[in-house]
Amino acid sequence: MVGLNKNILRTILVASYIIIIALIIYGVSALFSYLNTGADRSKMLHTEIKKIEQYLPKIVWEPLNNEGRPMDNQNLKALENDYLDAWYVKQVAYSSNSIAGIKDYYTDSAKENIFDFIERNKDENINIEATTLNHNPTLEFFSEDGQLAVVTDRNVVEFKRVFKAKKLVLETTETSTYKIVFLLEDGFWRIRHLVKENSELYKVEAAPIETNGLTIKGINYYPQATPWNMFGDAFAKDTIAKDFKIIKDAGLSSVRIFVQYDDFGKAKVNPLKLEKLKQTLDAAEENNLKVVLTLFDFYGDYSVLNWTLNQRHAEKIIETFKNHNALLAWDIKNEPNLDFDSRGETLVTAWLDKMIDLVKTIDPKHPVTIGWSNIESATILKDKLDLISFHYYEDLDDLELAFRNLKLEVSNKPIAITEFGLSSYKGLWNPFGNNEKDQSEYHKKCQTIFSNNTISFMSWTLYDFVEIPKEVVGRLPWRKRAQEHFGFINKNGETKPALKYISSN
Repeated sequence: MVGLNKNILRTILVASYIIIIALIIYGVSALFSYLNTGADRSKMLHTEIKKIEQYLPKIVWEPLNNEGRPMDNQNLKALENDYLDAWYVKQVAYSSNSIAGIKDYYTDSAKENIFDFIERNKDENINIEATTLNHNPTLEFFSEDGQLAVVTDRNVVEFKRVFKAKKLVLETTETSTYKIVFLLEDGFWRIRHLVKENSELYKVEAAPIETNGLTIKGINYYPQATPWNMFGDAFAKDTIAKDFKIIKDAGLSSVRIFVQYDDFGKAKVNPLKLEKLKQTLDAAEENNLKVVLTLFDFYGDYSVLNWTLNQRHAEKIIETFKNHNALLAWDIKNEPNLDFDSRGETLVTAWLDKMIDLVKTIDPKHPVTIGWSNIESATILKDKLDLISFHYYEDLDDLELAFRNLKLEVSNKPIAITEFGLSSYKGLWNPFGNNEKDQSEYHKKCQTIFSNNTISFMSWTLYDFVEIPKEVVGRLPWRKRAQEHFGFINKNGETKPALKYISSN
């Protein structure tokens, strides 16, 4: 028994020794990690602020011809990353009136100016939402010891929204020039001075795009088996090509298709998605169809600090397809006015305005439009758009007068109804709905109105769908069932009477 007790005691002592050693090692490791947090910028920020992937304004450096020591590309990229991070944390700070993250990107003297500004805003109950969209820096000087750099950043496009007591009091876009002095501290470039040398209101002079004779006779398109998931794993060009042939043979000349922001990878556009989109445009060209390409669908955030990410998404798609023969027009966003109530009309409109500028900067040849959900919104940004488009699901008896009134306001630009249609669902969840005969009469009347008023059109949609994602119309069965039956071809692949009136031809 005594021997057994000694063994137990010995085991306890050994276990205790191991535990103590482990705790000592853990403590030393934790201390070492703490002392080296300066080497990992993500650990330095005790906030939700992330690295540069959250902030991607367009930045174009002037060729390096600076005084002092030459700077290699690796150092230049490090300087760029820290510079843009500094802009980002400052804008987060001005929006939230919090100083978190500022000390990591600004030297002691520079951060005090920012802290003072934030305190004044707190006192006056002011918040500022801002972003920069473009930077054009020039490296003016890089010291021989590699510890100091001077940069002039010209034509910095800044968008700002100023709120007082949560009420918007100012919205402006400026083009500014900044002089910046950087110091290299702890391996990171921190801003010592950032001085605005001049500023003026931002203006974009885009050359007018020729739209004379533009006539659209088309349809919105999703494959029947994969609605709202056109570019997913089940993508098949052969299926799309067959559908495009049906559309062409029906007397139509164009299709409207949709890019979903999240599905395509947001700012970092997925090259596999681009390839599938290319194959779709190729199939359209092979069938002599033109494409209205909607750049944003299933996106409704519009937060100012996300604008640079949104613009990189659009930029990649536009750069990739601006010279494709099938491209007819860019549709900035599907039904953005539906977000007015939740996000604010001024914010959504500002987002659209800057997106139009971006598209026209990259592609000065193709018309730009916005797919408004109703005719009442169709005059918003009309002076910047090349093609005015809206969706119409209201009473057809009111269409001609509404169209003529709109034409009086935009007499110098083409107008298109880029969505319209009638569900043929009449069943358990909608016993008083419309049947296929009603749908046929509806489209017959539409084509008469279009012909009499020379209205371009794109109907909704080629197929009845078996399944509608809940994100489209929600979970209510009467809404889902109705949305499933807007097509000219039913779920069994049989043509419906309305197909006779898919076009006026």
